[in-house]
Amino acid sequence: MTAAAESSATILIADDDRAIREVLDRALGRLGYHVRSTGNASTLWRWVSGGEGDLVITDVIMPDENGLDLLPRMKRLRPELPIIVMSAHNTLMTAVRAAERGAYEYLPKPFDLKELTTVVQRALMAPRPAATEPQALGDGDDQVPLIGRSPAMQDIYRVLARLMGTDLTVMISGESGTGKELVARALHHYGKRRNGTFVALNMAAIPRELIESELFGHEKGAFTGASQRSVGRFEQAEGGTLFLDEIGDMPLEAQTRLLRVLQQGEYTTVGGRTAIKTNVRIVAATHRDLRQLIHQGLFREDLFYRLNVVPLRLPPLRERSEDIADLVRHFLAQAQELGLPSKSIDSEAMDFLKRYRWPGNVRELENLVRRLAALYAEDVIGVDVVKTELLEPEFQAQTQTGDEPASLSVAVERHLSRYFSAHDDGLPPAGLYDRILREMERPLIEMSLTATRGNQIRAAELLGLNRNTLRKKIRDLEIQVLRGIK
Repeated sequence: MTAAAESSATILIADDDRAIREVLDRALGRLGYHVRSTGNASTLWRWVSGGEGDLVITDVIMPDENGLDLLPRMKRLRPELPIIVMSAHNTLMTAVRAAERGAYEYLPKPFDLKELTTVVQRALMAPRPAATEPQALGDGDDQVPLIGRSPAMQDIYRVLARLMGTDLTVMISGESGTGKELVARALHHYGKRRNGTFVALNMAAIPRELIESELFGHEKGAFTGASQRSVGRFEQAEGGTLFLDEIGDMPLEAQTRLLRVLQQGEYTTVGGRTAIKTNVRIVAATHRDLRQLIHQGLFREDLFYRLNVVPLRLPPLRERSEDIADLVRHFLAQAQELGLPSKSIDSEAMDFLKRYRWPGNVRELENLVRRLAALYAEDVIGVDVVKTELLEPEFQAQTQTGDEPASLSVAVERHLSRYFSAHDDGLPPAGLYDRILREMERPLIEMSLTATRGNQIRAAELLGLNRNTLRKKIRDLEIQVLRGIK
């Protein structure tokens, strides 16, 4: 449509709220558009089926029919007609269903008038698409529980809706506990690969010696303990989605192999020689600043750009405090489904929750709600109880959630716990004892050599090892010795 034609375009508006219709009528009329408005879906359908209108703006909830149900009929009859969907039911599924059924854009209520007029102008100037058959979605709004109606979450929903019909690689960033895996699962569950398998792998939970085997699988005899062939996560996710969580913790050597897979679309198993074609969508996530890691030489810049095709930042809970009430109700309902007593939070306690900084984000809130439901007899939880649970002594909070473990054994236990939990479909590959000892040996020997400025005799004394034993371990572990540097 040319600029001249755009200025005389007819816009059809369907919304049960008369006040909204009048606001849109005035705003679009001032721009020179012809506007016709109605409060029901049947009149809108009569206009569209009669060939009227150059663009449609429709609400979802109307007295005679749901606007989302009408949308596919309008698109089948007039595939070139741009349709803008607006709704006060601001959930991920509203945005996804609008996009899947052919909407040009989805706008949550309340919307900014300037944004709406910009979308209208862009839609009228855009090339007209060919007819496409609307795709079917899985049933239910609660299969992927992304909760929140805040502006920050609405932006996330709209981006996700646009990505559902694509295979683009997505990089999700955000603090721990913000729900990065939930977003990755939503991309899979409502996307093109919904019939495939969703496979998640946490890089921080896998020993560095095992990451390549976990990703690509290994052949029998590829290393000590490899008594049989093992299938890797790429093979498990074939035709589906591979979610690489905490990608910033991936060792450089594994980054190189992953980059080669992304570039060539094929990989080889550890110890294998035959290239295997792969058809997997990659979604990565991190709580770290990858650009900073690139500057430190810890993350490959070329891999970053391969993964960062569509960057998606999840806001921390403190940036969307208006969602806390909805999240609390959701978690209380979940707790009740698990057999815990029915509870509610009073207004003063809810106000306190909205002011709290939430260092653990949504995960911390979920754990708090379950604790409140399980440990307290009151049907209505007050602010004093919430403060008791959240404002714990500083040393206790550090012991439970801080970065510094109480001892080396605690740190090792945490690491192994994450590793075992990453294999929820079975046990880790055999030979775990030797591999874990080998992984711990490397940093111990490297730090001892650094502390002794590369002097192997002093390092052997420090470690309590025979000098020849130390030299053999340096050779086996391929440790580079730099003399005189500390």
